Amino acid sequence: MFFKNLQAYRLPAPWAMTADALAEALAPQAFTPASSNELIRQGWSAPRPNGGLVHTVNKQMLIRLRGEKKLLPATVINQVTKARAAEMEEAQGFAPGKKAMKELKERVTDELLPRAFSIESNTWTWIDPVNGWLVVDAASPAKADEVIKLLLKAADRMPLESLRVQRSPVGVMTDWLATDEAPAGFTVDQDATLRATGESKAQVGYKHHSLDPEEIRRHIQAGKQCTRLAMTWESKISFVLDESLAVKSVKPLDVLTEADKGSIRNDDERFDGDFMLMTGELAKLMADLVEALGGEAKDVGARDDADTASLRGLMREHGATITKVTTAPAKGDEPGREQRPVNGHGQGEVPAGDGSASDPLYEQAVAVVRTNQRASISLVQRHLRIGYNRAARLLEAMERSGIVTVAASNGSREAVGA
Repeated sequence: MFFKNLQAYRLPAPWAMTADALAEALAPQAFTPASSNELIRQGWSAPRPNGGLVHTVNKQMLIRLRGEKKLLPATVINQVTKARAAEMEEAQGFAPGKKAMKELKERVTDELLPRAFSIESNTWTWIDPVNGWLVVDAASPAKADEVIKLLLKAADRMPLESLRVQRSPVGVMTDWLATDEAPAGFTVDQDATLRATGESKAQVGYKHHSLDPEEIRRHIQAGKQCTRLAMTWESKISFVLDESLAVKSVKPLDVLTEADKGSIRNDDERFDGDFMLMTGELAKLMADLVEALGGEAKDVGARDDADTASLRGLMREHGATITKVTTAPAKGDEPGREQRPVNGHGQGEVPAGDGSASDPLYEQAVAVVRTNQRASISLVQRHLRIGYNRAARLLEAMERSGIVTVAASNGSREAVGA
């Protein structure tokens, strides 16, 4: 096994919680199949057949979130509803009204649900208590948030933190391309995306294409920045780093896979061997990547006192997305972008506020959401450089004003304001 995507979070190192204690905490949320009238069900499942909820190898822990979702196409529901409505019209002599059609559609959905197909999904999470990593194999932050919310609900004292780095990934990747020089241990591959910072949002993408230094520099001088870059680490692992610090398209190269082909082992031994190989190499990769981005930032800018609260309380209270990366870009980190103070204050400093509609940053937060046509805590945090709690409260204030929708079950919102 080898994770394909890395959504990384931080734990104190070493983390004292044992595998048995974690398994006991996860047990109340163990997966059970969805009933005939349920659309979706999630829960923790054993990573290995007939094993425990937490699989441990060499102090490394592996857990699995299993999901079951019923596939009931809207076209099928609408087709059956239309046929039933025609029968009603023929029987009563007039077409059913809007309210009657809504009730009819709900009845049809309930009737068809037991016949729906079930789709299963698995989201794997690796916990490294030695080096203090928690990594979710998920392509999107929203998918990782599903895991984190359930995990924090089970282990409510888990001291989980966002991964914060000193320099902006966008600025650093742009600098690597501008100087045609990758950090020690890394090489730049042939995939990249550069996006303009102005209103045009012009974008240039390279796919399996040589990154000509002069051509890249012209794009950078025109105001574009690198938001996605394919790289290889130590000739062992290829990956794509994006602007949110997510590591995607992770692939072990031949130098790793060839070395593991010699011995003949049973499935359990092979699984454990692969897991040990993966965790050992990924821990080194993440450490080198963080160092290449200026190292970890423990205290970034001014934060609200309330932001020291655990992510656990926030997830239970707000059901919102978790911010994955906070950066403290130094001057010149992002070529082509002027480092401006926020609302008249110095970089990294924001005026005090309670996150309500009277907050000094409320109007700026609304502008960020409307400009990007997205509504997420990470988006507001990144643009205004404020803490998690305050960004969450600003979004709640926008929800009360009708600017964004109510948070969905996965924590996502939509911008609805004009």
